[in-house]
Amino acid sequence: MSGQAVANRASTAEARRLLGGRGLRAFADGYVAILLPAYLIELGYGGFDVGLLSTATLLGSALATLAIGAVGHRWPSRRLLLAAALLMAATGLGFAGLSSFWPLLLVAFVGTINPSSGDVSVFLPLEHARIADSTGGDARTVLFARYSLTGALCAAVGALAAGIPTWLALHQTVDRLAGIRAMFLLYALIGLLVWWLYRRLPVDDGRVASRPAPLGPSRGIVLKLAALFSVDAFAGGLVVNSLLSLWLFERFGLSLVQAGAFFFWAGLLAAGSQLAAPVVARRIGLLNTMVFTHIPANLCLIAAALVADLWLALGLLFVRAALSQMDVPTRSAFVMAVVTPAERAAAASFTAVPRSLASAASPTLAGALMAAGLLGAPLIACGVLKIGYDLALLAAFRNVRPAAQD
Repeated sequence: MSGQAVANRASTAEARRLLGGRGLRAFADGYVAILLPAYLIELGYGGFDVGLLSTATLLGSALATLAIGAVGHRWPSRRLLLAAALLMAATGLGFAGLSSFWPLLLVAFVGTINPSSGDVSVFLPLEHARIADSTGGDARTVLFARYSLTGALCAAVGALAAGIPTWLALHQTVDRLAGIRAMFLLYALIGLLVWWLYRRLPVDDGRVASRPAPLGPSRGIVLKLAALFSVDAFAGGLVVNSLLSLWLFERFGLSLVQAGAFFFWAGLLAAGSQLAAPVVARRIGLLNTMVFTHIPANLCLIAAALVADLWLALGLLFVRAALSQMDVPTRSAFVMAVVTPAERAAAASFTAVPRSLASAASPTLAGALMAAGLLGAPLIACGVLKIGYDLALLAAFRNVRPAAQD
């Protein structure tokens, strides 16, 4: 077997492990985002508390991701991924064993709980850099689409798992609060499974291009992208899944099981859009795919906030789900393609950090608006801000062509 064939096989094996880890984490995130507000309500807390804890989670993730971008290049990415997996296990144990709000807030800040539909964890820049190094050109976009597709599908199945505590309460005489705690213990177990999986990643693939470095030649374009992405993320933080669940609970009286079913089907639609994204990108380009699928998705979100009929609102949210995630793999591929290979880990971090910081500020605001009775205001504000972001992104980068194809 030739050296190139061996290298290709190793890259394929590494990609499978990264996709497997993404799938496991997405499954856990899928049910945790729905159970988090239900758990706090069971403990006697309200909408503002849900928003505050979501803010702490996103802020902590942002600071951890910033550290990865600033000094993470000093350590092997495999070692950092293993540490993140152990932190995930500790986070699950913390939430399962605590009831007081301030200790839960602390665990949310330092841990890996994800209240949103996307991946905002410290895993993200590390996995993105390794994926980008494993292939190039159109194949990179396809691999990022598979990465996003795996996350969307597993998150959808995880959303269904949010109904397990209710099922246990009905059929096994297990208190619903105890059932929710058990799901956090499962979250810890999944963290250990991710750790085991990432132990099998290669320590060093031997390619000079994959050696991480701080930002250099690409600093200007990365900072511009980071500024725009922060607007998108602030808007997205207004309707993270935990808050959208709370909106469904309060606005239409959905049960935990019904909310889980909604997020399951929405997740399947989002997964389908991830699969279509590379096909569309080959025809109209990465940037156009990001923008021209995002705008109609956000118009649907605004409309959903304004209608009074449950089924119409759910229909609009389903259309949004089918369109709003097509920019995820294309955005990742775009960032990886416009920077040098050595800067990819830093670029992933420095575009992710403003997203996390910006999205950390908005859940508390959304929770306060909901607590004040303005249930639809966060959805409307999210849609308007995201449309503004789309137009600004198109204006700023319409003449930029991805150049890195290695």
